[in-house]
Amino acid sequence: MANTITCKNCGAIIDVAEELAHDVRESVSLEERRKAKAEIEKLQTEMRNKFLEDKEKIKEDERLRFQDEHKLKDLENFKKMQDVLKANEELKRKLEQGSQQTQGESLELTLEQELKKEFPQDTISEVKKGVRGADLLQEVVDKLNRNCGTIIWESKNAKWSDTWISKLKEDQRQSKSDLAVLVTVDLPKDIKTYNFRNGIWICSHKFFVPLAIALRFNLVNIYFEKQNAVNIDSKMKVLYEYLTGNEFKLRVEGIVESFGVLQDDIEKEKRWFAGKWARQEKEIRKVIDHTHGMYGDLQGVTGRALPEIKSLEE
Repeated sequence: MANTITCKNCGAIIDVAEELAHDVRESVSLEERRKAKAEIEKLQTEMRNKFLEDKEKIKEDERLRFQDEHKLKDLENFKKMQDVLKANEELKRKLEQGSQQTQGESLELTLEQELKKEFPQDTISEVKKGVRGADLLQEVVDKLNRNCGTIIWESKNAKWSDTWISKLKEDQRQSKSDLAVLVTVDLPKDIKTYNFRNGIWICSHKFFVPLAIALRFNLVNIYFEKQNAVNIDSKMKVLYEYLTGNEFKLRVEGIVESFGVLQDDIEKEKRWFAGKWARQEKEIRKVIDHTHGMYGDLQGVTGRALPEIKSLEE
């Protein structure tokens, strides 16, 4: 088939090689016939190679088309399988989420009941579902019914996540609570019971009651210290206002004036007594002199018969 051609005019099948050979034999010499034969063989080889190449190309195209068809089917089947797996995972996630939510609500209920039982005077309120915030808000009230501070409580019954800390800190800022406690079943590896980390308390669900007692005790004491500090500040303010006021000035001026009067009186008395003592001393000297004179006169009259008085003879 590769060595024949069909005439376009009459449709006859012509053997190309035979015709060429016949023409060559008739029109050329032996050498030319050799060249023609070589050309014919070359042409035949090229035509055969071209035919084989076309055949291989057709086979390759068919193979690629077959692969594409199967690839599309494989992709379609793979997508269906992925959709089934995705739906299965979604169903599993919803089931686990429902279970975790139930477990979380159970832990939250236990937390609320224990806090109310341990601290009946405090106000323990639950944050409504759907409202941003922690699970519970504890308002600490002392024996005098004074609000000493607040603690927010968050309970988690799931695998530990560091995102819980930042979320609870934001809840604490929003609620303006003094303390924040995260009670969890699954603790970080480096915490055994409870610990203070990044501004909040992280506690095992087994130890939240003793931690609550300690935190509440500290809140009450801090409130008491703050109240004392407030009273001290108010007293210092009153004292400062008194010391810098006109009343204190008048008081001091009155004291100074009274002291001056007393000092003047003392000086006057000192001067008066000095004069009095001088006059009395002069009179005493006169009495002594007169006594000496009288004693001398008596001795002159009586001689040695008068008893000796040593103090008068000195």
